[in-house]
Amino acid sequence: MTYGLPFPFDPGALCLELLPTGGSVRYPQFESLHNPADLRAWAAESRLGPGLEITVEERELAAAHALRAALWSLAGARARETAFAPEPLAVVNTAAAAPPLTSRLLPDGTRAWSAGATASALLSTVARDAIDLFTGPYADRIRVCGADSCALLFVDTSRAGRRRWCSMERCGNRNKVRTHRARK
Repeated sequence: MTYGLPFPFDPGALCLELLPTGGSVRYPQFESLHNPADLRAWAAESRLGPGLEITVEERELAAAHALRAALWSLAGARARETAFAPEPLAVVNTAAAAPPLTSRLLPDGTRAWSAGATASALLSTVARDAIDLFTGPYADRIRVCGADSCALLFVDTSRAGRRRWCSMERCGNRNKVRTHRARK
């Protein structure tokens, strides 16, 4: 069952790109990681870029669901400026402890991914990105979309630091239309 239409959305960090794939607890209706092939497809469409071919086992798919739930918790806590819960921290730290994906620089200046990549390495890379985000210069710029019907999280990298919407093309435009109609 499909809910809504896809729309352009750049959350600003690899770790936050995993969140719109759903969530068994918070957003089961949006679940898109049903099988190992779905996780492979997400990786190929992520900011990691083309050429990433990973193997995914069922246990790694379960680990991806657990990491996603932990990231929902931690990113939400950071956006609300509250303390992190210990369980999600443990999930992220455990995932980050595994060896990450390995990239190579090619003679033409492009990146390629080393062969033999696993979903565990992918999840380690995502978890390490989360640690960098939550401890880095944009840690206080993690936001929840300002729309009443949207809970997407993103990093506000705007110069002024006042971004309110996950996407101007979707939530921002809907708010502008609503405001315009209210004025008339």
